Amino acid sequence: MSLDLAYDDAGRAIGEALAGFCRDRCSDEVVKAADGGFDPGLWRGVAELGVLALVTPEGDGGALELVAALEPLGRAVFPGPLPATFFATQVLDEAERRLVSSGDAIASVGMPPLMPFAPRAQIFIAVDDGVAFRGEPVSAIEPVTTLGGEIWGRVTLERGETLEGVERAQAVYDIALSAYLCAAGLRLVADSAEHARTRKQFGKPIGEFQAVAHPLAECAIQLEGAATLARAAAQRFDEDLPSARASAAAARVAARRAAVHTAHVGHQLFGAIGITLEGPVFHVSRRILQLASQAPGDAGSRDALLAHFGL
Repeated sequence: MSLDLAYDDAGRAIGEALAGFCRDRCSDEVVKAADGGFDPGLWRGVAELGVLALVTPEGDGGALELVAALEPLGRAVFPGPLPATFFATQVLDEAERRLVSSGDAIASVGMPPLMPFAPRAQIFIAVDDGVAFRGEPVSAIEPVTTLGGEIWGRVTLERGETLEGVERAQAVYDIALSAYLCAAGLRLVADSAEHARTRKQFGKPIGEFQAVAHPLAECAIQLEGAATLARAAAQRFDEDLPSARASAAAARVAARRAAVHTAHVGHQLFGAIGITLEGPVFHVSRRILQLASQAPGDAGSRDALLAHFGL
C-alpha cells in the first residue's frame, strides 16, 4: 500500500504564503542580526498568519499543514522557539494557549534550571521524563547565552499543576522539529553545492571532486528521506492512527541525524568561512545544531519506539 504525501491546496497555499513571508521579512541579514534571538514583530507576523495556532482547536489545519508551514520556515532558518511553541499549545488551557498561538506570550519549554528563551518568556513548562507541569519562577532569571546563540536563562521554578496531553504534544513537537531540521539541512546542502560550483581548486570547481560531491549527495538523500518520514508521521497523526507517536519519534531521530551530519559536511566544505559569524552559512548550521540538541520528549520518544518494535 502506498501513501499519498503530496500537499492538498491548503497545504500548498500555506507553503507559498510562508515562503513569500520569509522572502519579504526573514532574510539572511535578519536572521544573522537576531543572533539566536528573535524579533517580536517577526514572531507576531507568523502568528498573524495562523502558523502558531496550527493543530489547535482554534486553528485551521492539522499536522500535515504544520509540516507544510515548517518547511519554508526551516529553509529561511526562521528564529524563535517554534517546535517548543507547538508543544506548549497542546498542553496549555484555552486561555494560555490563545496567548501563545497569537504571539502575545512566549512559552519556555524544557528542563529547569536551564530554560530556553527564559528571559523572554511569560509561560514556563517543565518537562521531565515524559511528565510536564506548569512552573512559576521563584528567582530572578539569569540570562545564559548558548553556543547556538539562543538566549536561555537559569531559573528556579515552583512546580504547579501537572499538564495533560504530553504524549500528543511530544508527537507534534517531533513532527515540527523534523520538518524544520530537514528544510534547514536541505538549505545548507543547496548553499554548499552552490559554493562547490564556484570555488575552484587545481583549476576546476571543487564540486567535480568525488570527495566533495558524494558527501553532499548523501546528505540530500538522508534529508529527503527524513522529510518523507515527517510527512508520513503527520498524516498518521491527523488520522489518529496508533502508530503516529512512534512514527513522529522515528522522524525526529532521522531528521536530527541527517541535519547534524549535513552541518558537519557543510563546515568541512566551506572551511574556516563556514564557522564565522559573518560567513554565508554559519547561521544555518548553528541553528541546526542548537535545535538538534533540544528534545523535551526524549524519554517519551524512546519508549514509543521501543513499544512500536516490541522491544
